[in-house]
Amino acid sequence: MIFCIVRHLRKYIVKQIGARRIQGPPRVIEEARPYADENIFENDSLKGEFLSSPLVEFSTVLLATNNFNDKLGAGGFGPVYKGRLPDGQEIAIKRLSNSSSQGLEEFKNEVTVLSKLQHRNLVRLFGCCVHGEEKMLVYEYMPNNSLDSFIFDETKRPVLGWKLRYSIIQGIGKGILYLHQDSRLKIIHRDLKASNVLLDDDFNPKISDFGMARIFGEYQLQALTHRIVGTYGYISPEYAMEGKFSEKSDVFSFGVLILEIVCGRRNSSFIDDKWSMNLVGHAWTLQKEGRVSELIDALMGATYSFDEVCRCIQVGLLCVQELPAERPNMSLVLRMLSGDVALPTPKRAAFFVGRSPAEDKDTESGNHLTYTELEGR
Repeated sequence: MIFCIVRHLRKYIVKQIGARRIQGPPRVIEEARPYADENIFENDSLKGEFLSSPLVEFSTVLLATNNFNDKLGAGGFGPVYKGRLPDGQEIAIKRLSNSSSQGLEEFKNEVTVLSKLQHRNLVRLFGCCVHGEEKMLVYEYMPNNSLDSFIFDETKRPVLGWKLRYSIIQGIGKGILYLHQDSRLKIIHRDLKASNVLLDDDFNPKISDFGMARIFGEYQLQALTHRIVGTYGYISPEYAMEGKFSEKSDVFSFGVLILEIVCGRRNSSFIDDKWSMNLVGHAWTLQKEGRVSELIDALMGATYSFDEVCRCIQVGLLCVQELPAERPNMSLVLRMLSGDVALPTPKRAAFFVGRSPAEDKDTESGNHLTYTELEGR
């Protein structure tokens, strides 16, 4: 009897202390320290190690988001909320959903990778929050949401004239080059797509979502996996079919992005009536037939350099060539985009032929692939 009383009294005291902590004054982002909940590192090589990303108090997250009241959207990770820190800093918070296709491994991966990277074309991670079963990532807020919310929306697309589109293409390229070559770590993103490119006030692009990223050794050229991650329409053929990924996997995804930005069409949803091929195949066919002008988005306006647009289309096709060895690396890609080197004729692009629209809408495999809804960050 005494034991039961003591146990209930202890629960009451703990509950009251917890309530006071949540209701108390919010705490701003702290200095980097070990995770408060070390259980997430159980049976993991990271257990006991320090992560350089700061921790954010759960009470701060609650106050900043007004108890998760301002939802911006949702993706493979979970819902995204807008918030504001006590100092006025606007933030975006990704909250891991229990039903998410991504989980603890992706959460830890994003924290460990992004905390070691800093570039103007990568989204900035302010910190993370681990509170019981709750796991959240705190980012800088991007007022113009994601690239796909503009480039695939006919009402918004006219805002992106050629000058802006060309700047976005170059910015994404610089971010990828940093990941592959210029950062302390060699990073393969593995999930580059329009919804993972965020736009700030001035439409500067910032690559986001590093949950699928992998760190390569300095001289490592390729890796093999049995767990395929990525998004149909952007994933390279050697990765989708053989599990092989490398820098050239990201180059392929970037090539798809270039074509989508120029054309204003989504690769995976584009169906050519005659050949039933995707945007990549359609672009390659028009390039061979000398009809590349048909690819240019009519909503882009008339003020653009035709030669510059054609060069970008050709670079995009060079990036999506079927064989990885024939695709240029990102350093050469940026020089090509700037017109510093002559462009070779693209060889056969990697695309699928013979699909029907009905088949294309629901393409699944036993491997792990992600799909992301339109979301604001």
